[in-house]
Amino acid sequence: MKDFSPLEEKLNLKFKNKDFLIQAFVHRSYLNENPDFYLPHNERLEFLGDAVLELVVTEYLYQSYPEKSEGELTNWRAALVNAKMLAKVAQDLDSNKFLLLSRGEEKEVGKARQYILADTFEALIGAIYLDQGYKACQDFIKKYLIKELPEIIEEGLYKDAKSCFQEEAQERVKITPTYKVLEEWGPDHAKHFIIGVFLREALIAKGEGSSKQEAEEEAAKRALEIKNW
Repeated sequence: MKDFSPLEEKLNLKFKNKDFLIQAFVHRSYLNENPDFYLPHNERLEFLGDAVLELVVTEYLYQSYPEKSEGELTNWRAALVNAKMLAKVAQDLDSNKFLLLSRGEEKEVGKARQYILADTFEALIGAIYLDQGYKACQDFIKKYLIKELPEIIEEGLYKDAKSCFQEEAQERVKITPTYKVLEEWGPDHAKHFIIGVFLREALIAKGEGSSKQEAEEEAAKRALEIKNW
């Protein structure tokens, strides 16, 4: 069994019920190989933590930026609570060391691990909420996640690449970009797409992803780089 006390020290939190903390790191796959483990997986905690996270971030943005519109605040919130950002923060907290995974999942890195880390971060918030209450969640989220907000605003990271490329293309060349699937493969539950972004007939860039949305976003990001927009 892993020792979670270094994580408590790092977070400066002393859990009254350690099982909440441990459960936050139990991935479903771990129980497939360890069916007699005494705790359930973390998905219910993740469900709870997701709601607490959304409320804390929403409340912070609402109170801190009274002059900003609903649309802007929504974009900022989305940039803060998306899987990529949550996974980054979870990695900064050394969450990888504490994950309870199956042997197969332990070997998986890349996107699959990123989603596990993001889910675990939400589950950890759920665990803190049950053990320490709402105020402790506020402090935790402000300290580790909301600190990323200035960079998100400064770098325009809240703008998705598709919107940016469309704005630039319409302004610079008076053309609305179009997207076409160039290749797709794999079974329904694990599809893969390569999508091209075009300005009229000209292929500007290609993007790859496990959904059309992801591949389009990647294509737009590359198109912005290629065009230097």
